[in-house]
Amino acid sequence: MEMSDKEKRYFEAKKRVKDLRDFYVHLFIYIVVNGLLAFINFRHGFNTYPWMLWSLAGWGIGLLFNAAHAFRINPGFSKEWEEKKLKQFLEEEENTQQRWE
Repeated sequence: MEMSDKEKRYFEAKKRVKDLRDFYVHLFIYIVVNGLLAFINFRHGFNTYPWMLWSLAGWGIGLLFNAAHAFRINPGFSKEWEEKKLKQFLEEEENTQQRWE
């Protein structure tokens, strides 16, 4: 059964809301856990080695990717680029089939 355009837009909007909610939960957990790690690190010898920065950096990279997904930030591969490539590949496939006939 084919979904109507209105239903497709509804499900896409619902997916975007879920992605945003998941990002905000991820951000909250990132802040709480890394805040706790920073407290522990400062309390027990930050002067010796600031090991909590590894957690901030590593987890922060993952958080950036999560944010890019949630906010639909895709600098290199936009929808227009995808559609253009899809059309190009379909034309190439069609030309290849015509040569074999």
